[in-house]
Amino acid sequence: MYQFRFTFALIIFIKLMEYLIICITAFGASLLTFFSGFGLGTILTPVMIIFFPPEEAIALTGMVHLLNNLFKLIIVGKQTDIQTALKFGIPAVVGSLIGAFVLVYLSKHFFHYEYQLWGHAMQITLIKLLVALLMIFFALFEILPWLKSIHFDKKYIRLGGFISGFFGGLSGNQGALRSAFLLRYGLSKEVFIATGVVIACLIDVTRLSIYFGGSSNYDYWENDTLLIMAVLSAFAGAYLGSKLLKKVTLDFVQKIACTMIIFLALLLAAGII
Repeated sequence: MYQFRFTFALIIFIKLMEYLIICITAFGASLLTFFSGFGLGTILTPVMIIFFPPEEAIALTGMVHLLNNLFKLIIVGKQTDIQTALKFGIPAVVGSLIGAFVLVYLSKHFFHYEYQLWGHAMQITLIKLLVALLMIFFALFEILPWLKSIHFDKKYIRLGGFISGFFGGLSGNQGALRSAFLLRYGLSKEVFIATGVVIACLIDVTRLSIYFGGSSNYDYWENDTLLIMAVLSAFAGAYLGSKLLKKVTLDFVQKIACTMIIFLALLLAAGII
């Protein structure tokens, strides 16, 4: 009886910690997006991967990301530059479709490698390696000055939309590339944020439709309580961010977060998580 109670208490504690960590991350990541353009998906995805397989973590993060962007759309949507959103967003939808199909395909096929570490079996898969590499790339994109300063010419906006959408569908990371292409348009900060939110919504709707259709062996709504709490936490972060001064920059926090993302990516690539 004592052993049963201890095991039950341990399970409850682990579940509570899972909820707490994911909700705090969703709140903080959503808050950061208003200050620095740092993506909710960039931060939340690696934390989700601690608790779920990569393809499931990307899909669950995508649901939080979409609902949070719809909430932000209510707050800032009237500032959207419709013409720019369509030029970038339509190719982004096509790219997102392809990227999402690739993710679903890779999650069901290709190699896996197992090895022993401290008496435990660790499994390395192609999808883990790919997602880990993308996590590292987009984390570096957020903190390295020479990458952050990359701006692409206006004539490449449609190509930028396709590339951003593809990586959004494949890994959930789209904000860094989207910003690199949109910054040349001379949009005010409010218009830039609103236009980015509209584009992100288009990509999220597209990729989530593929995730749901291509992963019938997993019930995403099995974690509906966790999703609701994560979404509400992200809402709270977005609302607080909209009320605070948008001139605030959190460069130090951004660098710490990116360092942790790279660390988690290395653990993922090694099959430890």
